[in-house]
Amino acid sequence: MPDSNGLICAYLLDGAGSGREIGWEEVRGWNSGQGLIWVHLDRTSDVAQDWLTSASGLDSLICEALLEEETRPRSLAFSDGLLVILRGVNLNPGADPKDMVSLRLWVEANRVFTLRHHHLMAIQDVRDSIAARTGPQDAGDFLVAVADHLMERMAPTIDGLNEEIDGLEVEVMDAENQDLRTRLADLRRSAIALRRYIAPQREAMARLSGERTTFLGDRHHARIREVADRVTRYVEDLDAARERAAVTQEELASRVAAQMNRIMYVLSMVAVIFLPLGLLTGLLGINVPGIPGEKNQWAFLIVCLLLIALVIVEVFLFRRKRWL
Repeated sequence: MPDSNGLICAYLLDGAGSGREIGWEEVRGWNSGQGLIWVHLDRTSDVAQDWLTSASGLDSLICEALLEEETRPRSLAFSDGLLVILRGVNLNPGADPKDMVSLRLWVEANRVFTLRHHHLMAIQDVRDSIAARTGPQDAGDFLVAVADHLMERMAPTIDGLNEEIDGLEVEVMDAENQDLRTRLADLRRSAIALRRYIAPQREAMARLSGERTTFLGDRHHARIREVADRVTRYVEDLDAARERAAVTQEELASRVAAQMNRIMYVLSMVAVIFLPLGLLTGLLGINVPGIPGEKNQWAFLIVCLLLIALVIVEVFLFRRKRWL
C-alpha cells in the first residue's frame, strides 16, 4: 500500500482495464518494461516535489508547470508527452463548488503523472473503474477518462445553478421577497466564477483534440472532441444562466421600483388632500381676535363638516381627472 509522504496513490496498469496499486518503493524502481504506470501526487508535499524534480526524469519546464501555484486550464505538447491542466468543481464537504480544483497531468505513452492539492471525485472515479476492471487500457484512455469524469462531475453543479435561477424567476413573479436580490447576485457570481475556469478548459480540450502523439489515436481524438463539445455546452449554459439572472434581477428591480412609486403616489395624494385642510385649520388656529365663530358654540362642528365636505369635493375632482 502507498504511504502518505506525498503519494496519494500509484498503479501499474495491465492494459486490460485493471491494475495493481503500488507504493513509493515500486514507483522509484519502475522501468518502462513493467508497463503503464500512473502516479498521483499531492503537489504541496515536499517529498513529492523533490521526487518529481530530481528523480522522475521530467524536464524542468514541465516540473515547474506541474508545481505552479496558480494555473489556468491549458494543454501543451512537449517532446513525447502532453502537459494538460484541467479544473473540476470542488465537491468536498463544506466547500463551495465554484472554488474549482486544479488537476495537472503529464501523459506519456508508458507513464502518467497527476498532481492535485484538494481531493477530486473524478480521480476517485478512475480508481473505482480500475478496481472494477473497466479502467483505462492505455495512456490515451486515461487522459480521456479523467477529462470525461471531470465533466460528468461538473454537470450537476451547472444544472443546479439553472434550476435555482428557474425557481427565483418564479419567486420574482409570484412573491415579494426581500432577499431575492442577494440570492440573484450570488448566482451571478457563481456563474461568473465557474465560467472563468470552464471557458479556458474549452480551449484546452479543443487544442488537445488536435494534438498528434504516439499514444493518442483516432478513437481518443473522437472521445476528446465529445468532451470538448460537452464543455462548450456547459459554457453556453453558464452564459445563459448569467444572462437570465441579470434579466431576473432587472425584473425584480423594476417591480421594487413600481412598488415604491405606488407607495409614493398614495402618500402624495394623501398630502394633496390634507394640504388645504391644514391651511384652513392653521388659519383658524391663529390666536387673535376676530376669528369667525369665536363665540358660536356650534362653530367647531360647522368647521368639521366643512372640512369633510372639502375632502369629498377633492376626492370627486381627483377621480374625475383620474388621479385616483
